[in-house]
Amino acid sequence: MYSCGVERPSSLRQSSKMKSYITNTLSDFFFEYETPRQVLVRNRRVGVVCRLIQLGVLAYIIGWVFIYEKGYQSSDTAVGSVLTKMKGVGYTNVAGEERIWDVADYVFPVQGDSSFVVMTNYIITKGQKVEKCSEPQNSKNRCSSDSDCEGRSERTGDGHTTGKCLVDTTKMCEVLAWCPVEDDSTIPDPALLMSAENYTLFIKNSISFPAYGVTRSNLVEGIDNQYVNSCLYDPKKSPLCPIFRLGDLVQLSGFNFSTIARVGGAIGIVIDWTCNLDYDQSECKPIYSFHGLYGNPQETDTARASVGYNFRYAKHYMEDKQEKRTLLKVFGIRFDIIVRSLARKFDIIPTLTAIGSGVGIFGVATVVCDLILLYLLPKREFYNNMKFKVTESMEKEPLNEFKSEKEVSKKHSDEVLVHHEAPLSET
Repeated sequence: MYSCGVERPSSLRQSSKMKSYITNTLSDFFFEYETPRQVLVRNRRVGVVCRLIQLGVLAYIIGWVFIYEKGYQSSDTAVGSVLTKMKGVGYTNVAGEERIWDVADYVFPVQGDSSFVVMTNYIITKGQKVEKCSEPQNSKNRCSSDSDCEGRSERTGDGHTTGKCLVDTTKMCEVLAWCPVEDDSTIPDPALLMSAENYTLFIKNSISFPAYGVTRSNLVEGIDNQYVNSCLYDPKKSPLCPIFRLGDLVQLSGFNFSTIARVGGAIGIVIDWTCNLDYDQSECKPIYSFHGLYGNPQETDTARASVGYNFRYAKHYMEDKQEKRTLLKVFGIRFDIIVRSLARKFDIIPTLTAIGSGVGIFGVATVVCDLILLYLLPKREFYNNMKFKVTESMEKEPLNEFKSEKEVSKKHSDEVLVHHEAPLSET
């Protein structure tokens, strides 16, 4: 027996073997590389299918991902503002009464917003004051006695019904309202402000792409005060001119001015900023397009609801210490200016992401070809045996001497596996 405190030789040997095992394991982990074995199959049909799939994947990556979708670029949308200014003077002569209409009269609102209305037709009712009077003759509230007017309350009425029937005069119910009440049964035709066709609209649009630090305006290089004072937008001759004639806007949107001016409508003006910032910033320019939103003159259904676009506004004043107003029912063209933007620029991150995803898709060819080899071809059993190597069941050797599993596996592999050096060919 060994005396207490003296280390046994077997313990020293085990400690040395443990240290050697750990050292070999770490060495194998850091300095060895493992790769899967590949089996070469010489089969024309499978080879053609594999190459066709790879060709399709390559065409998808180049054509769709990189060329069409610009997968090598990052993108950003812009923030911006739109300012508008109308110019033009209108003239009307209704029943011998002449009147001049300027911007302050026919544009609503007057602040120059990106959404506004230009008045093209109107029905005017002057000298209204709050009193009792008869409803207009076109109203449905005809009566023969007071009982016909009692308790009536209509959403589309002109005022508060007093419950009295004006039998001796109009045979209509009496109302407390702004009298005389408006009669809008007849819309002026042609429109009273046909001169609006020659009004001009100036659009000033500024945008910024914060991700790229780029700021642009529709007053691009080459557009100065002299050019703005003389140009007029034309989609072919002057596509960058910011001055638009209203008649041209209506025509480019597919409408007829005389028709839309009578009952009103809406037109959308789209300013499209689609920019490739891999080129010089001066190449980033707006493209204008025009769309009729509603008020289509091609519609023949005269019974459709809410034809055109109209609203009412009143001008109040005092006369003989009594409040009065002038009421206008305005028919006009509503313009909505919409800015669409998308800037792109090369970025290494989306480029690598697109390439990586494309390389991953190439694996589809391998999956399809394996399915054909293993399940569809007549010699699928032969290919299955060549692709998968199955070892016989055996007891695992003990590792008490700290022999690595890799060494044990190599030993059994040499005993039961056959190494095929020549490629497989179709027989």
